[in-house]
Amino acid sequence: MRDMGIKELRGAPVAAGIAETLKPRIAALAAQNSIPCLGVLRFGQREEDIAYEKGLTKRFNAAGACVKVKALPEDADGLAAQAALTELNDDKSVHGILVLRPLPARIDEDKLMRLIPAEKDVDGMGMLNAGLLLMGKSCFAPCTAQAVMELISYYGIELNGKAVCIIGRSNVAGKPLAMLLLKENATPTICHTKTADIKKACLDADIIIASAGSAGMLKTDMVNEASVLIDVGINLVGGRLTGDVSREACERAAMYTPVPGGIGAVTTAVLLMHTVEAAEKAQA
Repeated sequence: MRDMGIKELRGAPVAAGIAETLKPRIAALAAQNSIPCLGVLRFGQREEDIAYEKGLTKRFNAAGACVKVKALPEDADGLAAQAALTELNDDKSVHGILVLRPLPARIDEDKLMRLIPAEKDVDGMGMLNAGLLLMGKSCFAPCTAQAVMELISYYGIELNGKAVCIIGRSNVAGKPLAMLLLKENATPTICHTKTADIKKACLDADIIIASAGSAGMLKTDMVNEASVLIDVGINLVGGRLTGDVSREACERAAMYTPVPGGIGAVTTAVLLMHTVEAAEKAQA
């Protein structure tokens, strides 16, 4: 059970706990001359992509895993992108593949993503993994959605029979989260821009997961003192990173995840976990 005194649900201890459980598995793979390796396909030199790539590499290296980057120019065409991805697919030392988004407008994202085999789709964004998730089968779920579930589990937050309001219907968070929550016997409701009364849905929920990509959209009057708020939003406002949940709503709720320092810290740990799992399957 969670510590009833905890109000701020920070991601760092969750990520550290995941890394700790992976140590013996990575050591076992190393004993078989297999180092879990993530292949990253990047376009251009966007500052945020470079920063994410560096953080990812640092986490993987610290755990005894590695990251192999294929960097293409911003003006790369579809053929160059497909060739780079095929090279990562064919590289037996690469166990998982991550394509950094957004892609250049000229690249057909659906066509490119279909080239990633399900066993290397550690980001969980391919159609086969999406279908397996829908059917409740074992698969790689999108890392952001899985990170939310890992945080909920770490802090011992009860899901069985609980009402969960998800704000946002993206393929990265909203939709896959509904499937993962159903598997844990929660009752999810997905709200979006066309939902008639989001406020009521939030007030009726035990847990609110904000993933709308709209800074501070979850206001104080949409939560109560028993609410658990999980903020998946990442917004840049006045040069500062902020989430979808307002500061006042966090103060009113029973528990909340901060931004930064919440779900984002767990996502890369989940990516490492999926890559280790892919490496284990490749050795089987």
